[in-house]
Amino acid sequence: MASQSTPQPKSIHEFVVKDARGNDVDLSTYKGKVLLIVNVASQCGLTNSNYTELTKLYEKYKDQGFEILAFPCNQFGKQEPGDNEQIVEFACTRFKAEFPIFDKVEVNGSSAAPIYKFLKSSKGGIFGDGIKWNFTKFLVDKEGNVVDRYAPTTAPSSIEKDIKKLLGVS
Repeated sequence: MASQSTPQPKSIHEFVVKDARGNDVDLSTYKGKVLLIVNVASQCGLTNSNYTELTKLYEKYKDQGFEILAFPCNQFGKQEPGDNEQIVEFACTRFKAEFPIFDKVEVNGSSAAPIYKFLKSSKGGIFGDGIKWNFTKFLVDKEGNVVDRYAPTTAPSSIEKDIKKLLGVS
């Protein structure tokens, strides 16, 4: 098999992902926005606090150029067993989440979504590249560069100062 010499992506904006309805979403539409990319799950011990705080952050900064991109993942304790419709209904009904929820993906292993391979190669965790659990968060600047990575147990509210800095708001 010939090796492909496709250039490595340099920014999140080079990816096209599927939304929860299976439609293609070109992430270049998010140019100029600060992004928080999160692998989410509906049945995790961290679900309530994370969804609640993510929703608050989103409401507070969505009009200032902030976007949350949620990628459901069932790789950790099978805590996201539902289909996309159930996942979206859960997030939107129970937590009033208005941020986009994408197609369920794998974040680790050979079938990991390309965007997650990029995120992990940009910012490895303290225990290597692998995503350890639900609600690992990646902060992306307006140019599409991954600037930080936060552990699943890091409360979204504690990331607010970093988001504000990238948004240029005080």
